[in-house]
Amino acid sequence: MTRDKTDTERTPHSPGRSGTIQSVAIASRFLKVLASARGPMALSEVAKETRTGASTAHRYLRSLIAEGFAAQDPASGRYDLGPAALGIGMGALRRIEPVEVAARHMKKLAGSLAASAGVAIWTERGPTLVRWYRSAYFSISTVMLGDVLPVDNSACGLVFQAFMTPKMVDAARQQQPANFRGTQPDAARLSFIRRAGAAELNEHLFSSLTGKAAAIFDAQGEIACVVTTVSLIDAARSEEHFSLLVEAANAASKECGGTA
Repeated sequence: MTRDKTDTERTPHSPGRSGTIQSVAIASRFLKVLASARGPMALSEVAKETRTGASTAHRYLRSLIAEGFAAQDPASGRYDLGPAALGIGMGALRRIEPVEVAARHMKKLAGSLAASAGVAIWTERGPTLVRWYRSAYFSISTVMLGDVLPVDNSACGLVFQAFMTPKMVDAARQQQPANFRGTQPDAARLSFIRRAGAAELNEHLFSSLTGKAAAIFDAQGEIACVVTTVSLIDAARSEEHFSLLVEAANAASKECGGTA
């Protein structure tokens, strides 16, 4: 009869983690596997994903069940997150501020690209910049903190429109000045933006400039805010601003408990 390898044998040493309690580190691995699963998991699946043997997996799962961090379906025998784990997750979500998460990503982006970057929220007047970071490599400034952006004539406005009710958008549109007015996007364009989660407009408000925007989603799958960049078109193409902005937005949404 063979025995499972010990947890020490199956857990390679990680530099800088010598002060951690190994059993806690392994237990957290089980929680992460259960949390990322699409549904309840069989014991064999848990063991495979946590890189442990069946008896080791069973032992850890029984301990997690005893503390409420895991649960087992009596009928199927499958394992899932328990009420204590769900409670911790909800507590963490309540402490997350999407704007601050998005701002951190935009500050980093503005520091590495030839593009200014910011975060906009929706107000009764339309998209409003609540964070704005100037790039050290891009000196032209067309907008500033507190500015309200066009509903139909900015990338931010288009992204918000794709995820908000027509009634809310129409109400904001009526409050915007005439020079903000542009062609209202049709259903096909909004559907495309919705699928991409992002939009870009070239030379709409200023010559040679491009504006790009991407949505940030919260744990309920609703749009929480929009991140945006402004840069020269040539720089945006050479530095791939659009893909980097979408990547940052996806990372921020994940931190906020949403999905990209």
